[in-house]
Order: sequence, then C-alpha cells, then structure tokens
Amino acid sequence: MAREKSKVTIYDVADRAGVAISTVSRVLNDSPDVSERTRQRVIEAIDELKFRPDRVAKTLAQQRTQSIAIAIPTFTTPFHNELLKGVRSMLVGEDHDLLLFDLGSRSPLERLLGMLKRGTVNGLLLAGVPVDDSLAPELKALRAPVVLVGHHHSQFDCFYWENAVGAKAAISHLVKQGHRRIGMIRSFTESFLQMKRIEGYREALEEAHLTFDEALIESGTTEKHAGFSEEHGYEAMQRLLDIDPPVTAVFASSDVQAIGAWKAIREAGKSVPEDIALVGYDDIKTSHFLGLSSVDQDMENVGQAAGKRLLFRLENPDTEERVAQLIVPDLRVRESSRYQRPS
Repeated sequence: MAREKSKVTIYDVADRAGVAISTVSRVLNDSPDVSERTRQRVIEAIDELKFRPDRVAKTLAQQRTQSIAIAIPTFTTPFHNELLKGVRSMLVGEDHDLLLFDLGSRSPLERLLGMLKRGTVNGLLLAGVPVDDSLAPELKALRAPVVLVGHHHSQFDCFYWENAVGAKAAISHLVKQGHRRIGMIRSFTESFLQMKRIEGYREALEEAHLTFDEALIESGTTEKHAGFSEEHGYEAMQRLLDIDPPVTAVFASSDVQAIGAWKAIREAGKSVPEDIALVGYDDIKTSHFLGLSSVDQDMENVGQAAGKRLLFRLENPDTEERVAQLIVPDLRVRESSRYQRPS
C-alpha cells in the first residue's frame, strides 16, 4: 500500500536517500557539513516524497509561537499595504509571528516553491498568485492552513474579485459621461488579473456599441511591480497622448498607474477631467485626497477577513468546509471623471 503523503516523515526521506536522519536534518537546516552529492540525493528524496517538516512538532519542541506567513508579489505598493493592514489588525493580541515573504514579480512561483519546501510556517496567506493543478499539491504538502487572496481554488479558503466587472463599471461610467475615445493603461504582463480587466474594458465598449481598438491600450517600459507603478503609467500615458484622433478618457489598471498618467497629462498642458478624464483601480488612500475616481476592491476588509479565516483554520485544523468569497468591486466617482463631456 502506498504511504499517504500526510504520513511522510524524516525517516522516510532518510530511507529513500540512503542516509542517516541526521544527514537529512543537516540538509533541511542548510548545514555546510554535507557533500553536494549527498545533499542533492536528499533533496531529490524530499521532492519525490513531497516531505514537509512538521511545524507543529517543531513549535512544541522549541516552545516558540506559531508563525504565519504572507506571501505576496511585493509589499511596497499601496495596494498590498492595504491588504497587510487588514491582516495585521487581526493579529493584534494574538500569539503569532507575522512573516512577510516578497515573491517578486519576475519569478514568484519559483520563490514560492522554495519557501514551501523549507516548511517553516504554521499558516500561509497567499496573495496574487494563481493556484493551478501543479501548485495545489505543493500547498497541500505544506500540511498547514492556506488561505488564498485574489484567486479561487476549490481546495482552499479563498477571497477573490470579479476584475472584469470592476473594469466594466469604470468604462460604462466614462461612456455615460460622453466619452467615445477611451484609452486604457495596462501592465506589460499577461497575468489573469490584467487580462480580466481588459476583458471588462472590451465588454463595456461593445455593449455601448463602440469599437474595441487594441491601439488604444498602452503599457509602459518600467517593469518594477509587474508594471503596476507610477512610472509605468506615466510612460503609457505619453504614448496615448500621441494617438490621433485623441483619447478623451483613460482607464488605468491601477491607481498608481493613473497617478503617473495624471502627471503626463499635466505636463502635456492638458487638464483632468476637462481634456482627459481619468479612472484608476484599487481605490488606495491617496486617490481619496487626489480626487481620483477608482474601482474600490475593499482591500483592508478583505485582509481582515482572510486573516480571520487563517486564524480560524489554525485553531480548527479539521474543519472541512471551505470559504469561497467573491468580492464585487464598486466604482468610486470623484473629480477626475465627473465632468460631463459636451455632445
């Protein structure tokens, strides 16, 4: 009978690799006192068996508090800061260490898999990373509760958005304000999030009997934060300003892109919203003060809900029921797009 993955122990790894358990322990702790050949043999055995160190046993043995990790593409953007605020508020008074794991925008999956193989956390909140049939078993092998933010998977608790609906609301609003030439600022990536927002942009145009023109969708060259940055929005807006006939409104895939676009519009001697209306996405706090219309994703409350669910999972590990909460974003209309364009 095949041994269940959940029962794999350090003894199984040692047996598969043909080494002592002390050698496996040294490999797990990155000790230099192991030859490269032996280390590779142990790593291969760990991968084959999908072994993950038992964090609960480790915690009891070392008398340490439990560790919760938040793995996100970056924690320096306003969007992710709102999520972190919500999670942090749930941990006030709780005896848990909060670990931030920056996955980066270039190879997030590779970095995530490396973290999972170390098996060093008691719970994981994973944001902004799509979970497919190859990643799901790796998360299960962690043998710790996992909560997803931003993507849906039937095997995990998850909180996710209808991105196409949010984008569609933004474009429909601009159409009602009299705009017929509506540009879009996108990131350079082909992420699920980005493609769904383009989908909503297209659907809204088609429902208004306006032509969908890919030439009106622009991105910048700055790659940090996967293109969700002020610099990227500034560069994309410069390209949109060169289009003839000109666009009279722009929908940006994030607020930070919209803020960069606003600077480019101002430098071109044009005004918002009289010459070009502007709508962003995320509704970060800065947008409130700037008067930027934006699609609100309620990030802080989502962070609270996800953090609360993770704590529940830690205290009730045998609960089988999964939470799958779909958050429908709301458009917050402000000065940047409130201007009614003359017919």
